[in-house]
Amino acid sequence: MAERKKLLLRLDPAVHEAIAKWAADDLRSINAQIEYAIRLALEQAGRKPK
Repeated sequence: MAERKKLLLRLDPAVHEAIAKWAADDLRSINAQIEYAIRLALEQAGRKPK
């Protein structure tokens, strides 16, 4: 398995709270939820990773 990349991300507190609630609803960590949201956005933009 490839090593995962680390990234420092600054978020507006309201955005963080919204992601935290979404993550809790989906039983995911905030980190996993952010990756999920990014993957959704990539797929919608036609840039899905291989």
